[in-house]
Amino acid sequence: MSTASRLIDRIKKRVRHALLTTAAALTVTYVLGLVVFAANLDRHPPADIAAVDGIVALTGGEGRIAEAVKLLNDGKGERLLITGVHPEVSLASLKKALNSKSDKFECCIDLGRQAEDTIGNATETAAWVRLHNYHSIILVTSTYHMPRAALELKRAMPDIAITPFPVVQGTLHLDGWWDFPGTTRLIVSEYTKYLLTLIHARPLLRS
Repeated sequence: MSTASRLIDRIKKRVRHALLTTAAALTVTYVLGLVVFAANLDRHPPADIAAVDGIVALTGGEGRIAEAVKLLNDGKGERLLITGVHPEVSLASLKKALNSKSDKFECCIDLGRQAEDTIGNATETAAWVRLHNYHSIILVTSTYHMPRAALELKRAMPDIAITPFPVVQGTLHLDGWWDFPGTTRLIVSEYTKYLLTLIHARPLLRS
C-alpha cells in the first residue's frame, strides 16, 4: 500500500470515528433531554388559577374542552375560544356531546375552524386575542402538548400573558412511562416535535 493510500485510509477511519462519536453524543443528549422533558410534565392541573381575560382550548385530546368550559363557568375568563374545531361541529352538538347545561354556549364560546395543527392554533388564537383586545389568557391543552403549544402561542403573541392549564388524561401513564408503549410513543413524538419547534423546523411538524 502506498503512502497516499495509507494516509487516505487513516483519514477515513478518523472521519468514521468522529461521526460515530458525534452520533453517540447526540443520542445520549436526546435521551437525557427526553427524560427531563417527561419528568417536568405536570401530573395534575393547578389547584387554583387566577382569572384572566380569555380562555383558549386546543382540540385533539380527551378532557380539554370540558375543562375549558368548566373554567369559563367558574368565571376564570370572559370568553372561551376552542381552536381547531371540525367544520361540521356546531356549538349545539358540542354542548350535547359534553352533556353540559352551561348557558355560556349561547353567549361566550367561539369556535375556531381554520387551525389544522399547533402552529395554526397559535395563529388562530392570536387573531382572536387581537379581536377582543385581550392581554392575558389561560391555555388549556394536554400536559404532554403544553410545552410546544405554549411556545408556539408565545411566539405568535409575545406580549400576551399565558397561564397554562394542563389536562392529564387517565390513559396517560407519566410515572414509569417507559413501561407503557403507547405513552412512550406519545412522549417521544411530542418531545421530538418540541425540539423541532425550538429550532424553528416548522415544515416538519404535523399535529
